[in-house]
Amino acid sequence: MTRTNHAPNQLAQFGQLEFSFGDSKIVCGVDEAGRGPLAGPVFASAVVLDDGYLIKGLADSKRLSALERARLAEQIQLHARAWAVAQADLGEIESLNILHASLLAMRRAVEMLSKHHGVIPDLALIDGNQRPSGLKCMVQTIVGGDASVPAISAASILAKTARDAEMTKLAQEWPGYGFEKHMGYGTPAHLSALRTLGPCPIHRRGFAPIRALLEARKALS
Repeated sequence: MTRTNHAPNQLAQFGQLEFSFGDSKIVCGVDEAGRGPLAGPVFASAVVLDDGYLIKGLADSKRLSALERARLAEQIQLHARAWAVAQADLGEIESLNILHASLLAMRRAVEMLSKHHGVIPDLALIDGNQRPSGLKCMVQTIVGGDASVPAISAASILAKTARDAEMTKLAQEWPGYGFEKHMGYGTPAHLSALRTLGPCPIHRRGFAPIRALLEARKALS
């Protein structure tokens, strides 16, 4: 059984805002992974930690090794009160832009907490300074929250490990680009493969390096 130990009128401080919490208030951390890459979908996660179970080692996913992320992701999935992972696909990234696609994935992740776990958050803590629209709960953005708020750290880990797994899978469908190594980011090896092979269907054509390459190829044709 999940244990909670929120004290009545407990005061939680996040950034410049304060929320007065009574018993049984539910707080989820939310983060995304994959805004910067040149290829693939963007993922987001929402996590409600169990106050009765401490997961040691939670941190910004970017500061953890792949092995550390995998170990922590397993712990989060086993011991969090609720968690969800969602994504926005390439078509949504192209039509909405990457920021709004990321926010869409975040909203989906929060909504999935209710759909799949029956957990409805009272407050969503969002990493960064942009907030998803349409959430039916209070929302607080926190710059650097993935490094300072455990629930957001947990969300960053789940989003990152889920996206890395998807990019590793896509690397088998589109070999030669090294997606399983750079996860779609614009590394020298990725850019070199792009110049040789050209973009594949999972590349983000609205991103400047891909758009410039396509325009150059069109000019030569």
